[in-house]
Amino acid sequence: MNTSATLSTSMMLVLLIGATDSVAGALATLLMFAVVVGVYGLCMTPLRSRLSSESLLPISLVLAATLAGCADIVLQRSALQWHQLISFYAGLIGLQCVALEHNGFFRQPVRNRLKLCGLFAVLMIVLAVLRELIGQGSIGHQLSEHWQGLILFGDGLHFATLAPGAFILLGLLLAARQAWTRPCDLPEETHHP
Repeated sequence: MNTSATLSTSMMLVLLIGATDSVAGALATLLMFAVVVGVYGLCMTPLRSRLSSESLLPISLVLAATLAGCADIVLQRSALQWHQLISFYAGLIGLQCVALEHNGFFRQPVRNRLKLCGLFAVLMIVLAVLRELIGQGSIGHQLSEHWQGLILFGDGLHFATLAPGAFILLGLLLAARQAWTRPCDLPEETHHP
């Protein structure tokens, strides 16, 4: 794995761990991520061929920061409750656009980009649902002011809503995926004296 792919992946990890403590936060972050990355990709497509390699990074930074800032302001004006959940991640989403640009993400076919974004969205929602369910005993209590959420049991394990709990849960999800996709026909070990 090259350095730019590692940087891009590690910044996605920050969104996965930080913004998934509630389903509402994960959905708001995904919405902002989809809008900012989508508009960034549309705006950079005609510019990319006209820019030199030296001017690509500064233009990319300005465009990503502008889009992330505008999305943050729109979210603040329209949904203050959701803005309070994810305002910290708006700048990171803009920086993620620059890292994805440097990584060549926007030069891939649309199908590959949609597949990667879809996998990220599914992982983020699954992690948010599990963290909120395990950590608070309910799902979706922050989605609306008038809805208490789907309460499944009384008290949860608060550790799951914290970052270390998210790392442990993400590790368990990755281990489950690896066990699920591992081939069943493993050769048996024979011990010879």
